[in-house]
Formats: sequence, C-alpha cells, structure tokens
Amino acid sequence: MFIFGIAVMVKLANVQFVQGDEYRAKASERIVKDFPVPANRGNVYSVNGNLLATSIPKYDIRIDALTPKTSVFKEHLKGLCDSLAKFPGKRTSSQYQQQLRRARINKNRYFLLARNLGYSEYMRMRTYPLLDKSPFKGGLIVEQRTKREHPMGGIAQRTIGYERIDDNGNVTRPGIDGAFGVKYLRGVDGKHAKQQIGKNQWKPIIDYNKIEPQDGLDVYTTIDVNIQDIAHHSLLNQLEKYKADHGCAVVMEVETGEVRAIVNLGRNAEGKYYERRNYAVWESHEPGSTFKLMALAAGLEDKVIDTSDVVDTEKGVLTYYGKKVKDSKWGGYGKISLSEAFEVSSNTGIVKAIYNAYKDKPEKFVDRLYDMNLNNKLNLPIIGEGEAIIPDPRIKNKRWSGIALPWMAFGYGVSFTPLQTLTFYNAVANDGIMVKPRFLKEVKEFDKTIVPFEREIINKQICSETTIKKLQKLLKNVVEKKHGTGHRLYSKNFSMAGKTGTCQKDYKDKEKLNYISSFAGFFPADNPKYSCIVVIHEPDKKVGYYGADVSGPVFKTIAQKIFTDTPVIEEMGSLEVKHASVEEQFEDYFKTAQTYKTIMPNVVGLPAMDAVALLENMGLKVGFKGAGIVKKQSIAKGQKIKKNQKVILEIS
Repeated sequence: MFIFGIAVMVKLANVQFVQGDEYRAKASERIVKDFPVPANRGNVYSVNGNLLATSIPKYDIRIDALTPKTSVFKEHLKGLCDSLAKFPGKRTSSQYQQQLRRARINKNRYFLLARNLGYSEYMRMRTYPLLDKSPFKGGLIVEQRTKREHPMGGIAQRTIGYERIDDNGNVTRPGIDGAFGVKYLRGVDGKHAKQQIGKNQWKPIIDYNKIEPQDGLDVYTTIDVNIQDIAHHSLLNQLEKYKADHGCAVVMEVETGEVRAIVNLGRNAEGKYYERRNYAVWESHEPGSTFKLMALAAGLEDKVIDTSDVVDTEKGVLTYYGKKVKDSKWGGYGKISLSEAFEVSSNTGIVKAIYNAYKDKPEKFVDRLYDMNLNNKLNLPIIGEGEAIIPDPRIKNKRWSGIALPWMAFGYGVSFTPLQTLTFYNAVANDGIMVKPRFLKEVKEFDKTIVPFEREIINKQICSETTIKKLQKLLKNVVEKKHGTGHRLYSKNFSMAGKTGTCQKDYKDKEKLNYISSFAGFFPADNPKYSCIVVIHEPDKKVGYYGADVSGPVFKTIAQKIFTDTPVIEEMGSLEVKHASVEEQFEDYFKTAQTYKTIMPNVVGLPAMDAVALLENMGLKVGFKGAGIVKKQSIAKGQKIKKNQKVILEIS
C-alpha cells in the first residue's frame, strides 16, 4: 500500500509539473477557443457613386435555454413564442413552446431560433420577451456574419467580381473585388472567444479581450452605371437575335483610359445569357480584319506604303505557298487605292501591300508592331489577362512559316484580347497616346480619399502625327463612305469611326468552322470622347455573321444612346442667327394664334410642338405621338370648338 501510494504521488507530480502545460492547453482548446470575427468588406461604387457591391450583415439568433431562471422562463415563454410565430413560414407558437421546454429539459445551451436574418429583422427580434434581457438573464446568443451583395444584379457582375475561399483553402478572386480585395477591401479581422458545449458546437461568451474588426476601405471604380446598362442590354439583344455563344463589349474614355462599361455575356445550357467569364480581359483570339489597322500603321510609319498606293486585288484571290487569300466579294475589287482596300476590307489588297513591302525583311514589320506595344500584356490588376501573340521569324516556336507574314496582314496567326485591341484603337483616337485601361478612380475611407488613381501612359506616341491622321481618316471613311463596310451604321445625327472584323474560328476543321464578329472604333469621329469594341463569338451562320451586321449595330446603339444622354458640345454658336424657314413658321404660328379663338385653325404643316402649344392655349386637349410635322388633324379647319374638347394630331 505504501509503494502504491508513492507511485500515485509520483504520477500526480508528473501530471501537474511535467505535463501540466500540455494538458492545460488541451483542456483550453476543448473548452474555450478564439474565433475570428470577419471584418466588413469595403463597398465597391461606380464613378457616380452608385453602389455596385456591399457587405450585408446577417444574423443567426440562438438561446441558452438554461440561463433564464425558472420563474423568468415560465413568465416570458408564451410571449416569446407568440412573437416568434409572427415570422412568415416559421413554426406556430405551440410548436415553439414545446421545443423550448424540451431544450431546457435536455440542457440545450445553443438552441436555434432564427437563421440568416437581416438587420431590421434582428433588431425586431431583440424586442421580444426574454430576448430583450441581457445575455446573463435571457440567454440570448447572437452570431453575426456578412454576405456580399450586388445591388445592380447581374450587370457587370464578373468585372465587379468577388473573393471566395472553399473548404480546402483555395481562393478565387475574379474582377475588381478580387483584384483589390487583399489590399483595400478586406479589412482586418477581429477575435472573439467561444466555449465548446459539445458535438463540435461553440457558444460565444463574454470576452473582455475581444478584438474588434477593422472594416475595409471603399473602392470607387470608373464604371458608369448608365453606360454599363446601355452596353449590357445592347449586347444582350444582339446575342439573343443571332443566337451567339458569347460576346463582350467595352466602352473606354479616350483621354484617360477609364473603363466606363465592360460587359461579358455567355450562354448557359438553357440558352440564357449571364456574366459567365471576363472575355474582354481573358479571351485572346485572332482578331481578323480589325488587325488591318495595326498592319497599315506599321507600313505607313515605315514609309513603305501609302494610302494612295494602287493595289491589284487580282479577281479577289491570292495564293501564298499553296494557301489562298480571298475577298468576301466574288471577283474582287479590281485595282483600287490602299485606302479603299481598307474601307471595303479587301483581304487581297491589304495582304499584297504588306507582303510586298516586308517579304524581304519580315522582322522589320514585327519590330514595328513591337514599337507600338502590341506584343505586351496590359498588366491589368484584374487576374487572368490573356497573352498577346505575334509570330516572330527570329523566335523558334513553330509560329513562323512562309504564310505567317501574309496571314498576319489580315489578322490571322496573331492573337489579342478585346481590351488589348481596344487599347490600340483608343491610342489612334487619342492622337497617338496609348493609355492603360483603368478600372479604379480612387480608394476612400468614408469621405476621405486615401489612394487616388491617375492616368497611366503606356506609350507617349505609338507613331507619328502624320500616320495617326491617316489612320483616323481611314476609320472615318469606313463609316462615312458609301462603299465602306460600316456605312450602314452611318447617321447624320452623330459621327462614328471604326473598323469591322469577321474572323473565321476553328477553320482547320470545316465541320467546326465558325466566326468571330467584331467592331472597334470611337465616337464622335472628329473629337473622340469614347472608344468602344464589340466582339461576338459564334453567331448563328443562318442568321448572319459579318461584323457590320452582328457587332456593328451594338456599337451604334451604344454610341447613339450615350450621345443622346450626354451630348458632347464644345462650343455654342451665336443665338442671333436667323433662319428663313424658321422665321416663316413663327409668323404663321403667330398669325394663327391671333386670329383663331373659338374656331379650329389649320395646324397641318406646323411643327408638332408649335401646334400643341397653340391648341392647348385655346383650351383644347391635344393627343399625339412622335415628333415632327403635323400631317393630319381630327377636327377640321373652321369647325366650332369647345373648351376641353379633344383633338388628335397625326405627326409625320
């Protein structure tokens, strides 16, 4: 017995002093543990202050059924359950009473009352009997978390982005939210102690060492919600019309490079379109005819070609190393100027000019493309930018062959993302200054600017002023001249400049052959404010696939609606200018207004607004639709009229 007693004492001493720290740590882990309290993620705003992404607090409400005294529990149980039963879709009062009594008998200290409540619902529940008392008296347990919401819905959702961490710790960070989350939006998590109550359940406890979380900063993007909405619906309508697989549209401010809208829509199995991937940033593909601008820029800058040069399209077919280059027009265009070859998008004309100029030194052509930064990625903060690919005869990577140079001339063998292509077109609109596309305006903490973002210049002058002026003229002619491939987009009300593109896709397998339709350009043509690119992949060939038909109308709709909402007017002319027809119309209006009081006048031929003003001043109720000149009136001239009598005007 004495030896046994000695052994017990030795063991106790060993547990207490030798292994004490280890056992105390294990006990602490099983009983109390610090849990992170997530910080509220900063908000993402549009350039005009509209909320694009925000963190909404959500609450789970539980109760420690053992904390209230028996008298308090019985006194407030029915009142609590009656209040809980008022939540739609929840349990009845009697069901709540039964479950809470059972929870108290079973010593449940973590009974769930409601999950995923909004702030107003949470504050309402805090007023309920028993829950309105302190946690020590009523047993209330509140668990708060945050949920990321996008008030604009699916519009620009892929570009706005998110940050997600799965169960294995893998992080996905697309878009602006993902790109700037770690640096600005995330904030600093806090810390709060919880007590284990069995079955891997942890109950928050009063923690005087609790560390409060620090909320993230707010990010103001360059996105304009009005322009974004215009671009989104314009692209969506065309995708649905042509049953295309996917497409994108980007609108950028010429001088600053600020991206005002970026839309990326892909089709799901049900045929519905949603923001599937950020195609404008990620998808590098052969651009087709939109690359002809880059090819001519290189040739013009090297002074090996000129827009006035005459090229023979040779009945619309050329052959290089057994491979044929064809024009879309059967029989070709004959002998035309290089300018016209660009405007009608003649493959043979552009290819012949570039090939003859550079066939002996193709590396000179490639170097000129390099000088214009076309081989470089834009190094965007948004993750996943696609590669810019330009074949080089000096690099042994199997991309260069005998047909590489002629194929490059009309946009095959090279690859760019839509945003990379747009950056070049934007530089042409910006008189040669290439600016980096920008998605952020500033980072704020409340109303205080923490980090401003300024314009970033990639290339101060991609080519000479002379070359730039010629390129700008070529792009205007594509739309303005009747033979231009974009002339059907021409409007007298506002000017545009751009280039159509129709590129074959998967052309090595005729069964998989499809098309990429695109249009890139800027508007207004003479004083560019915005540049824009529209790219649509795999339109239904039975409906149409040419760039002017598929992507061009989206460009025009975007330009037209932006111009209508925010017209760009630099100067206002003198208001003293007299116009003969306007003066004559006013004299007719004034004479009629003075003559007719109770007899219906003849308003046919008057401008609609003048006719409405005249008739309403006579006490008539006027109905009409549209704008223009009055073509017909429902009450004939000379008839007696009464006050509040209705007259219908037909407007031409």
